[in-house]
Amino acid sequence: MNPLNEAKRQFTRREFFGKAAMGVGGVALASLLEPKLFGSAINAPAISGLPHFAPKAKRVIYLLQNGAPSHVDLFDYKPKLKEMQGEPVPLSILGDKRFSSMTNTKEKLLLPNITEFKQYGRNGMWMGSYLPKLAELADELCFIRSMYTTQVNHAPAIQFFLSGSEIPGRPTIGSWLSYGIGAESEDLPAFVAMTSRDKEASCGQMFYDFYWGSGFLPSKYQGVKFRGSGDPVLYLQNPEGTDRELRRDMLDDLAQLNEIKLREYGDPEISTRIAQYEMAYQMQVSVPELTDFSDESPETLEMYGPDVHRQGTYAYNCLMARRLAERGTRYIQLMHAGWDQHSNLTSQLQIQCRDTDAPSAALIKDLKQRGLLDDTLVIWGGEFGRTPFLQGEFDDVPRWGRDHHPYGFTICLAGGGVKPGFVYGATDEIGFNVAQNPVHVHDFQATLLHLLGIDHEKYTYKFQGRNYRLTDVHGHVVKDIIA
Repeated sequence: MNPLNEAKRQFTRREFFGKAAMGVGGVALASLLEPKLFGSAINAPAISGLPHFAPKAKRVIYLLQNGAPSHVDLFDYKPKLKEMQGEPVPLSILGDKRFSSMTNTKEKLLLPNITEFKQYGRNGMWMGSYLPKLAELADELCFIRSMYTTQVNHAPAIQFFLSGSEIPGRPTIGSWLSYGIGAESEDLPAFVAMTSRDKEASCGQMFYDFYWGSGFLPSKYQGVKFRGSGDPVLYLQNPEGTDRELRRDMLDDLAQLNEIKLREYGDPEISTRIAQYEMAYQMQVSVPELTDFSDESPETLEMYGPDVHRQGTYAYNCLMARRLAERGTRYIQLMHAGWDQHSNLTSQLQIQCRDTDAPSAALIKDLKQRGLLDDTLVIWGGEFGRTPFLQGEFDDVPRWGRDHHPYGFTICLAGGGVKPGFVYGATDEIGFNVAQNPVHVHDFQATLLHLLGIDHEKYTYKFQGRNYRLTDVHGHVVKDIIA
């Protein structure tokens, strides 16, 4: 075998375009990529000119409740539902709207709220009794009660919220932010994702990697998922016989070799490899410190609840989110499954609220006590709501639930430049359709970016000949909720 001929036979297409005519591939890439992508700074933004204007928020903590919490039981009080209990949804309201395939009954009978609603805070905001700790913070919360979306199933609806497209392949919010504005830290990722589910929940959803994916952006900008058991990230410890000094020398030499290839081919994935090796090295020190709660006061730990000591729980992840935020991570995405209550609504909803209420409230209070809430946007919400009509039959043992409902639901915000103690928008008298100030998913995304100092229409990335943005070709900033 002739080694030279063998090398030529294995010559890749990428290598051909990289070498031919002193870099034809580089010319093609230049029309797609910003020059700064080729740098190896760990969390440096890839482009200049951001933010477009002074931001109100510096970071985001997204508490995404997978499965869709029931807005009519938790946030959107509708006394009319009790008056109309057992009556079918009027055809004038129902129209030809789609629901999941699990709702196949012709008559959709209205079900009143299963929780007791009370008014809280200076402005008398209505909230259900299953979230008492969050209700105590009513004066800090901003509710959008007129959200709507186009998706009726979980995965595409979640992906739509996170990436602006129901089809996987687009960058998620955290990737857009880490690409555009980087992080305030060099020893922790700009974008971290964590997941949790309660053992008692019987209606959990799958967690897909594309929920924290970078899509067509270089993979350097995808989220780093912290595991729910053992070391949060793999290989925190050096192999036996390798100390930190030797590891540093190895990485320096490896980086030099990768830099040669990067200059030769201009492949952004080589830049990713350099940056991720360096991040891994930094995290060997930063992550053990991050996960050591011994410096937290007993009062703080008690506020988050007993599960805060159990890795992989929602409470543990909420405290981790605060610690990441104060250490410079730009975007923290917590995903808690179990809200998909097609049956056993009365028991399962209570379980989910019990798991998430105290930790969610503790996170907001903790951020405020440390002076971080003003410039940290906290988001609490699901991918859609739940139907005002029941799924199942009225019977003595309430096994019924609620179906998916994209036509009007509630999300909750705090800090980060939104108006505290404020309610925006409304649904109709049975919580079915948006009746006032509709807010589409793309409007929500445009507003999020605006709070971070980004004009969503100007923030684009060219891919396959088209300028893409998080909000696709839609979206309006909801200025009325901005403080």
